[in-house]
Amino acid sequence: METRRIGIIMNGVTGRMGTNQHLIRSITAIIKQGGVRISPDLTLMPDPILTGRNENKLKALADAHGPGAIGKPYAYTTDVDGVIDGKHGDFEVFFDASGTLQRAGFLEKASASKMIKAIYCEKPTATETKEAVRLAEMVEKAGKKNGVVQDKLWLPSFRKLAMLKELGFFGDILSVKGDFGYWVFSGMDLDQPAQRPSWNYRAEDGGGMMIDMFCHWEYVISNLFGPIKSLVAYGNVDIPERRAEDGKPFKATADDSAYAMFLLEDGTMCQFNSSWCTRVRRDDLLTVHVDGTKGSAVAGLREVVTQAAANTPKPVWNPDIPQPIDFYAGWEEVPNNIEYDNAFKIQWELFLRHVALDEPFRWDLMAGARGVQLAELGMQSWKERCWVDVPKL
Repeated sequence: METRRIGIIMNGVTGRMGTNQHLIRSITAIIKQGGVRISPDLTLMPDPILTGRNENKLKALADAHGPGAIGKPYAYTTDVDGVIDGKHGDFEVFFDASGTLQRAGFLEKASASKMIKAIYCEKPTATETKEAVRLAEMVEKAGKKNGVVQDKLWLPSFRKLAMLKELGFFGDILSVKGDFGYWVFSGMDLDQPAQRPSWNYRAEDGGGMMIDMFCHWEYVISNLFGPIKSLVAYGNVDIPERRAEDGKPFKATADDSAYAMFLLEDGTMCQFNSSWCTRVRRDDLLTVHVDGTKGSAVAGLREVVTQAAANTPKPVWNPDIPQPIDFYAGWEEVPNNIEYDNAFKIQWELFLRHVALDEPFRWDLMAGARGVQLAELGMQSWKERCWVDVPKL
C-alpha cells in the first residue's frame, strides 16, 4: 500500500483556533488515525511544519503534540519566507491561521512560490471585498488549488438540518432565525478574565462581530437555504472599554453585537442575532430555528429537535392564567445515527483529497470573498441605515 506524504506549512497556529482546531483536532488527529485512507492501496499522510513569529510558542506546540503523533516533536521554524521558498524541505500546502490583516502578505508569498501547490486559510480572508477578491484571483491565476475554512457546514446539527431538508420534512421553508453568542468578560472586573483575544474588539486590528460572524452566516445560509438577495443590518459597540492581555485597559472600537435580516432570492427571511454581550438562556451557544409549512426544527451545535405539523399544539392567548402548555415537551430529538467527526477535520480531509486526487472542492477563496462581501455590506447597511442588495461576485 502506498502512503503519500503531503507536506503542510502551518502558519500562525500558535493562536487559539490554529492550535485547537487545526493543529490538535485536525492535522494531529488525522496523523494519529493513520492518515486519510483513500483505498486499500492509498493513504494520504500529512507532514506539518509549524511556522510563526514566536519560537518559544512554536517549540512548546511541537514538543507537546509531535511525539504522540509522529514519535518526535514536529518541525518548526520562524523562517516563514524560507520554508515557503523550500529551504526547509518539500512542503506543497501552505495553510494560514494568522491575523486577518497579515493574511494578504503570506498568501502573496505562497502564491509566488514555485514549491507551493495549494493554499488553504482561515476566514475572513480580508476585511474588504475588493482585497478578498484580489487574493482569490491572484491565487487562481498562479494555478494554485485553494480553499477557505467554512467549518460550520460540517457541524452535526447543520448536517442534520440538510438531511431534514433533503427528506422534505420542512415542506416550504418560511423563515430561519439564528441566535448566536455569549457573554465575553471585559477583563475589567475582579476574577472575570476575558476569554477571547483583545484584538477582536479593535476595528483597527481587524476585529468586529460583522467581519467575524457574517462570513459564517453567508456560507451557512447560502449552502443550507439558498442565495442571499439583500440585507439590512445594525451593529453596536456595547462594552466601550476592555482590558488587554498586558493588563492595560483599551477603548473598544469594533462592534461586539450585530443584528441582521437576510432576504433570500426565493423570498425566505433569515434573521441572525450575534452578540458577545448576551447571557445564554437557550439550548446552545448557537441555535438556528427553521420554520416550514410541514414542520419546524431547532438546531444547536450538535443536536436538533423537530416538531411536525401533526404534533403542533394549539396555544390560546390568556395571560390571566399560568401557561398550560409545556412548549419544550412537544419536540422530538433527531437521533445520532452516525458518529460525527470534528468539523474542521472533515474539511481538512476533503482539502487533502482535493490536493492529492484533484477531487472537487467548492469552498475556495472566492467563496471566502463572498463572506467578506456580506460583512462589508452589513457595515454599509448599518452606516447608511438602509437595505442593500448583494451583487454576485
